[in-house]
Amino acid sequence: MADKKEMTVEEKLRALYDLQLIDARIDEIRNIRGELPLEVEDLEDEVAGLTKRLDKFNTSLESIDDDIKAKKNRIEEAKELIKKYNTQQKNVRNNREYNALSKEIEFQELEIELAEKHIKEFYAQIEHKKEVIETTQKRLEERQEHLTHKQDKLSDILAETEKEEKALQDKSEDFKAQIEERLVKAYARIRGSVKNGLAVVPIERGASGGSFFTIPPQVQMEIAGRKKIITDEHSGRILVDPELAQEEKEKMQALFQKL
Repeated sequence: MADKKEMTVEEKLRALYDLQLIDARIDEIRNIRGELPLEVEDLEDEVAGLTKRLDKFNTSLESIDDDIKAKKNRIEEAKELIKKYNTQQKNVRNNREYNALSKEIEFQELEIELAEKHIKEFYAQIEHKKEVIETTQKRLEERQEHLTHKQDKLSDILAETEKEEKALQDKSEDFKAQIEERLVKAYARIRGSVKNGLAVVPIERGASGGSFFTIPPQVQMEIAGRKKIITDEHSGRILVDPELAQEEKEKMQALFQKL
């Protein structure tokens, strides 16, 4: 990779302030989207969760249906056995055989009773699950409708801003490539430590932009001289003079309008 072109302090200040203006515009675009991408993501997760829940309930209903069929089959088997044992009782040779068949009949009758009890319980479960499914389905339809609305809104915003944001990000990388790595790292560190993301600010009414702390006249003169990079002792931000800031703002505004 070729070495970066040696820049004067003024050129570094201008490049840093241009970088700040570009990144601030990217921040502005992202603020327009606000929490919308996260809202869409949360809604997508919720819809997926409700869909999965419905699938589980429907699978559970199918399983209960199979259980009911199995119990009904068991009842029919028991009835056939009772019929068979009743017939056999008519042909027994002694009380012992008769009593053994009676116990078998009693056992099968208990099996029928138990199966019928289970079937009633299964039908109660089905009714409960159907109520839950209906409620969940309504909730899913409502959240899906809300998600579609949010997705459409996000798509509209992205359609308006995505191209500009991409172009600005490319410009931001171009400016970073021109500035020495030490300054880029310092800029990124400051930007990450301040609430509004402003790492390079002009002097406004004798104080650094967004600050109420007055900058001594001697320091203001040094900043205006553009011979060295000076930071605000209170906020740590890199300071530029108002004239340089205005010139770069006008230049960058023209660039933004072309994007």
